[in-house]
Amino acid sequence: MINLPTPRQLRYLTALAESRHFGRAALACNVTQSTLSAGIQELESLLGAALVDRTRRKTVLTQLGQAMAAKAADLLRQAEEMVLLARTQSEPLAGPLHLGVIPTVSPFLLPRVLPALRRKLPKLKLYLREDLTERLVEQLQAGKLDLLLLALPIEAAAVQTWPLFPDAFRFACRKEHPLAGRGKVALPALAQESLLLLEDGHCLRDHALDACHLPRPAKPESLAATSLHTLVQMVDNGLGVTLLPDLALDAGILRGTNVVTRPLVEPAAKNPPSRTIGLAWRAGTQRASEFKLFGEALLAAMSKQKIQKTEG
Repeated sequence: MINLPTPRQLRYLTALAESRHFGRAALACNVTQSTLSAGIQELESLLGAALVDRTRRKTVLTQLGQAMAAKAADLLRQAEEMVLLARTQSEPLAGPLHLGVIPTVSPFLLPRVLPALRRKLPKLKLYLREDLTERLVEQLQAGKLDLLLLALPIEAAAVQTWPLFPDAFRFACRKEHPLAGRGKVALPALAQESLLLLEDGHCLRDHALDACHLPRPAKPESLAATSLHTLVQMVDNGLGVTLLPDLALDAGILRGTNVVTRPLVEPAAKNPPSRTIGLAWRAGTQRASEFKLFGEALLAAMSKQKIQKTEG
C-alpha cells in the first residue's frame, strides 16, 4: 500500500504556497515555524522529491512543489466538501458559507435581506467578501470562496451559474435636464448624451452598455466613477447623465440629490434593458443543491422586504 500525505502536510504546503514565507505560513496554520518546516520535510521525504528551493534567501517552491500545492488545495477542498455534504444532509445551510459579492450589489441588497436570512437560517455562518467580479471568480476557482452573488453572464472556466432575478436599468439625470421632462427615455436618445460610467473593471459598466446596445468608448473617459455613489454625485453636479440599476434606486441612492430617473425603453424589446443577478459556484461541487436553497432563501427575503415596504 502506498503511503499517502496527511491532511496536515497538505495544509502546510498550501499555506506555504500562498504566503511564500515559512513564518506567515506557520501563523496561518496556527503552528510554530519549526513544526511547519518539519511537516514540509516529511512530505518531501514521503514523495522523494524537493518541493521547496532552500538555496535562496526567499521561499520559492520548485516547479513540482507548485504543482503539488495546487493538487493539495483541490484535495483539501474536496475533503471539506465531504464533511459539509454529510452535515447538510440532516440540516442544509448550517455552518460556514464564504460568499463573494460585487460592489454594485452588496451595499444595496444585503442590508435589506440579511436580517430575514439570519432569522430563516440561524445556524448559517455567512462570511462576506466584496470585490470586483474578476477577483471574486479567481478566489472562487482557488477555493477561497464557496459562492458568488453577482451580475450574469460571466466568462469563467469550471464555474456554474444560476440566475435569480432581473435588475432593470433606468436613465438618471438632474431635474432640469431636457430628458427629465419625458415619461420614458428611448435608447437612441442616449447617443447624444454625455454618458457617465463606472471605471473599467466594474461589470456593471459592460452590462449597462450591452443591455442598452451602446458602443464602448474608443478611448478612456476623462470622467469615470469608482462606485455608484460617486456616479450619482457626478450626475448631481451636472457632469453628465448615467444609467442606474433598480437595486441601487430601491435602496435610496438618490436620497438628498437633485437627480431623477426615467424608465428606458427599446422599441423592439418587450422588457426594459437590464442585467441579471445570480449565483455562481464551482462546477462539480457537491453543494450545488445547498447553494440553490440559499438562492431561494434570498429571493424569499427580498419578496418579504418588498411587501413590508409596500405595507409601510
